[in-house]
Amino acid sequence: MSRTPQGQRASLDKQPHEVAAMFDGVAERYDLTNTVISLGQDRSWRRATRAALGLRPGERVLDVGAGTGVSTRELAQSGAYAVGVDLSLGMLYAGKRSRPEVPLLAGDALRLPFADASFDAVTISFALRNVNDTDAALRELARVTRPGGRLVVCEFSTPVNPVFRTVYLSYLMRSLPAVARTVSSNPEAYVYLAESVRAWPAQSALAGRVAAAGWGRVAWRNLTGGVVALHRGIRE
Repeated sequence: MSRTPQGQRASLDKQPHEVAAMFDGVAERYDLTNTVISLGQDRSWRRATRAALGLRPGERVLDVGAGTGVSTRELAQSGAYAVGVDLSLGMLYAGKRSRPEVPLLAGDALRLPFADASFDAVTISFALRNVNDTDAALRELARVTRPGGRLVVCEFSTPVNPVFRTVYLSYLMRSLPAVARTVSSNPEAYVYLAESVRAWPAQSALAGRVAAAGWGRVAWRNLTGGVVALHRGIRE
């Protein structure tokens, strides 16, 4: 863990204790900060994730990396039973205070506390990037999903327009940490955010890893010009 007067951030080797501690430090103002730095797009990304999962009343859906449960609550609007899991106790405590009706559990994406084939659908939003073994996490998501069940990964990605991509990367590395300093309880964490987004694989590369982890019919759809991508798969 690197420490500065402004706070703490995880390193890009993504050790679980570092990631959990970093998110503990941003928990109190996490939802507000996300809305500010995404210019309000975070709400539309959550709605798109719910729609892509095609949830039906009575189904069970797991939200991994749920944080404060704002994404889990969005999923529950479908009528499905939605449960969230996160590694950061600070995020879970903040979520329980603001959304006491949302089921939230402590858990690691690499060792989910559920039996095989427990869920009709699984999703992970803006958290797969923070796991230190992406492929193992995708396999673990497959393990807890029934055959024929669905996966949606909502994650930052690579803008498809070269000019927009250049502007976006400049915003990530220069402007995002500055914006975070005005609203976040730990702006240093958003330096890690920018670095981790820049290091993340592009859409086609991630699709190949999803398929290799046991998911079939893998496809993706860009949101906001590729700032975010939804990767979908069916449990084989």
